[in-house]
Amino acid sequence: MDDQGLYAALVQRGMTRRSFLKFSTAMAAALALPVSYAPRIAEAVATAKRLPVIWVRAQTCGGNTESFLRAADPSISTMLLETLSIEYHESLLASAGAGTELTRTEAMARYPEGYVAVIEGAIPEGASGAYCLVGGRPVRDVAREVCDGALATIAVGSCAFDGGIAAANNALTDAKGVRGVVGDGTLITLPGCPMNVVNLTSVIVHYLTFHEWPPLDQRNRPLSVYGNLIHNECERRPHFEFGEFALSWGDEGAQRGWCLYKLGCKGPESMGNCPTARYGAGVSWNVRAGHGCVGCVMPDFWDQMGPAYKRLPAPVPFLPNVTTDMVGAAMVVGVGAAAGVHALGMGVRFKRRARNERREALAAAEGVAVAEAVDALPPDEVTADAAGTAPEGAPVVTPVADVPDPATAEGDSPTGAEVR
Repeated sequence: MDDQGLYAALVQRGMTRRSFLKFSTAMAAALALPVSYAPRIAEAVATAKRLPVIWVRAQTCGGNTESFLRAADPSISTMLLETLSIEYHESLLASAGAGTELTRTEAMARYPEGYVAVIEGAIPEGASGAYCLVGGRPVRDVAREVCDGALATIAVGSCAFDGGIAAANNALTDAKGVRGVVGDGTLITLPGCPMNVVNLTSVIVHYLTFHEWPPLDQRNRPLSVYGNLIHNECERRPHFEFGEFALSWGDEGAQRGWCLYKLGCKGPESMGNCPTARYGAGVSWNVRAGHGCVGCVMPDFWDQMGPAYKRLPAPVPFLPNVTTDMVGAAMVVGVGAAAGVHALGMGVRFKRRARNERREALAAAEGVAVAEAVDALPPDEVTADAAGTAPEGAPVVTPVADVPDPATAEGDSPTGAEVR
């Protein structure tokens, strides 16, 4: 590539500015970044150097290569000639035999500062690796050799993730995923059967933009790709919420696009961006096309998520007839009941508080009324206070017992009481 930069080269090959900005916006979405990052991604990709890639195929059906070859934005020619520099890929080389091996070793020597290693397929360990040979050597040894000198290793597809179908049901070849086989360098896994090329492109673009690889989960999967439940983004989820399920293939529910959970869809237990990234230039994915999710992005999916057309396994082992949706409904009822009990308790508490407040208000009002009544009494009617003493200046009244009628009184008072 000349000094014009990637964008100028893309324009020469027929890419419009609008298409390039559209691609940058799509990459921002794939990386779970705000749209405001699109200009930064566009600038980084436009000025980036070609990133060398060495792609090794192990025990695989080739589905991930097919996915890569059918990339829409950018096209495969753009990725090969501009964004990436595919130095070695068995399906894209004109040479064969010893010439192919020489191409790989020369490519590794040509980039001492590093390259990106892409591994497709499982790594068989059985029979000392004899189940998959490349140039007479176990593919395990070839993969280790390539990955040792890589900036990062990207394991594409479910087989490279954890062995996939080659490792299902204790398969004969003792197939393994790339992790734990190719050393301790940076490893990024992109499970899926096949992986979506949008996710591979987004990983490369993240590196070109930020000069570091994207954040990963504990299984080395990019969080931007595998951080959300497929069920949460599925276009059929509203039907799940309303209890609208297809019960057999071709019935009214299936024709009306209802939820496929009861026909075996594994979306409620699978993590990925399939509903948003989609396949075929973003046109569709299996659930949109009328087939349930098979959980191919999850660990050991051939053994753990199958059979494809049966519902999810019972979440309560000792109650095999209890299904996930039953547990969900029970949880909803339980939460509702708990909310009702809580509301009842709060109501009783509020009533008690209001009653106590009314009592306090009445007591306070009575106290004020008594105080006002006392204050309204004339000074001469005030006798003794609560302590038995009279206010200063008030007349002292001495009790008088049985005062006789003045008309019959003779002489002194019969009791001798004296009034002062």
